[in-house]
Amino acid sequence: MALILDTRHFAVAERADVVRETIASTMVHVDIDFPEERESAAVYGAITDLGRVRVCSVRSNATKVERTPQFARDDLEPRIFLALQIAGSSLIVQDGREAVLRPGDLAFSESTTPYTLLDGDGIRQHFFAIPTADLALPRDAVKELAAVTLSPRHPVADLAAAYFGRIAARPDIFAQPGSDALGHPSIELVRALITTHLDASALGKQPLHATLQLRIIEYMRAHLSDPDLSPAQIASAHHISVRHLYNVLGEGGISLGDWIRTHRLEECRNALSYPAGQFIAIAQLARRWGFRDVSSFGRSFRTAYGMSPREWRDTHPTNPGPRQT
Repeated sequence: MALILDTRHFAVAERADVVRETIASTMVHVDIDFPEERESAAVYGAITDLGRVRVCSVRSNATKVERTPQFARDDLEPRIFLALQIAGSSLIVQDGREAVLRPGDLAFSESTTPYTLLDGDGIRQHFFAIPTADLALPRDAVKELAAVTLSPRHPVADLAAAYFGRIAARPDIFAQPGSDALGHPSIELVRALITTHLDASALGKQPLHATLQLRIIEYMRAHLSDPDLSPAQIASAHHISVRHLYNVLGEGGISLGDWIRTHRLEECRNALSYPAGQFIAIAQLARRWGFRDVSSFGRSFRTAYGMSPREWRDTHPTNPGPRQT
C-alpha cells in the first residue's frame, strides 16, 4: 500500500519538518530547502515498494535537496536513486558532475557520496531507490555514471523512461496481486540501462583491461543456466588464463564459485516467488539454472535463505491450483 504524503493535511508550521522526517524514514537522510518567500512547504508524494524497488513520486515546491557529507557517512545500505523528470527542468550534482534533466530524462545519484538536487520551480520527479548490491555491478562503475544524463534517445533509456513513467503514474498497480514481481525485472532494466551507457561512454574509451571485470560478470550472468559454466570456459571466452581470471575477479572482492552459486540461487528464489513458480517442479527449476544435483541445490538454498525451496514457495501463495514438487 502506498504511503501518501500531502502537506495540506498538516499545520503550516509543521509541514517542512513532516516532509524531511518522512523522506528520512522512507528514502534517505537529506536536507530540504523550501522558498522563504512562500507561505509554507507544499508537497504531494506517494511512496511504495515493488519488491526491492522503492518508488517515490513527488511534486513539490522544494528548491534544493542535499545529501550532505555527514549524511553520506550514515549506515544506510548503499543504494542508487534513479530520477525521472516529470516537468520543468532540474539539476543533479555529484562528484563534480552535473546532469540537467528535462521532462522524460533519466539520471541517478548514489547514496554513499554527497549530492544535490536543484530546481527553482520545485522538485517534480519520480524516484526509484534500488540497493546497489542488487545491481550486481562493480561499485566504481556505478559511481562513474552518477549525475550523468542518460541519453534520452538511447533505446534502453527510452524504454526505461516509458516503463518507469508508466509505473509511477499508476499508483493503483501497487495494490494488485503479484505487483512485487515487478521489482526484479525493474532492477534488471536499470542494470541494462547502466551497463549500456558504461559501454558507450567512459568505460568504452578505456583500455580493454579496465572493462574486463565488468565483461566477465556480464558473461557469467548471461550463462548462469549453463551447467557446464566453468573457470576454463569463462577464461577462454575472454582470451585470458584461468589464473588471470581469478586475479581480475579478486580485485573486486568476487569469488567466482560463490558468485555463480549465489546468482543461480537468486534466480531460483525469484522464480519461486512469481505466480508461475507455483506450478514449476523444483527439480526442473534447479536444473534450469545450472544445478545438476537437486539435493545439493536444496541444501544450498536452505543455507542461503533459511528455508527449503518448497517452504519459500509456500510463503508466496497465489490462487490455489495443482502444484508440481
